[in-house]
Amino acid sequence: MRCQPLTDDQVYIWTKNKQNCLLCDEVADTGHPLCGACQDELPWLGGHCRICAVPLPASGLVCGACQKRPPAFDRVEAAWRYAFPVDSLITRFKHQARWPLGRLLAEQLSHHLLHAFAEGLPRPALLLPVPLGRKRLRRRGFNQAGMLADWLGAALGIPVRGDWLLRPREGANQQELDAAARRRNLRHAFALADRAQPDGLAVALVDDVLTTGATAEALSRLLRSRGAARVDVYCLARTPRPGD
Repeated sequence: MRCQPLTDDQVYIWTKNKQNCLLCDEVADTGHPLCGACQDELPWLGGHCRICAVPLPASGLVCGACQKRPPAFDRVEAAWRYAFPVDSLITRFKHQARWPLGRLLAEQLSHHLLHAFAEGLPRPALLLPVPLGRKRLRRRGFNQAGMLADWLGAALGIPVRGDWLLRPREGANQQELDAAARRRNLRHAFALADRAQPDGLAVALVDDVLTTGATAEALSRLLRSRGAARVDVYCLARTPRPGD
């Protein structure tokens, strides 16, 4: 009995398969599962702070918060504002294990980063996914930041070290806290593995969404304390400040 179809009677040729858009279900015309119309309607970041990427009326500016208290990281690179439909796609990827949606977003972010590299953004030596605590990892079953880092690393040709950053203390869920409580919640939450050697390296943290920046700040301070020369943050989306 033959397990493979006859070559002259194939029922499926993957190289000729047309993909449907994951948003509108129409045939995609872009080479990936997102049609051109839906791609244009995504909430691209536009004007933002050139350090923390918070949305601003124009690009090239530095927000008041970064002027008053410069963060430990050098620059945030995000493709979108955290708004519909990107917020829905991230939620479905993160909490419903809709991995194709995460991969689609990571692919779009990789194009954004390649453009940023061409415009002068220093290319990091390593990508470091933001770690999850053990309890949350067991409950969710995967670390969305780790998956994003792996997809980005493959697309950009940058090594990923998912074993350098640790989260030995879990704390409360960051999404349920305000900015001050988030900072308190992250005190002593992270650690560097013994094998981690960031001294003199330019590295980039990878996460899904940057909200207050408390997690990125805590991890950047930790990496700086161990000699990292530069710390950037790559994320899918950046939330605006409350009231904006």
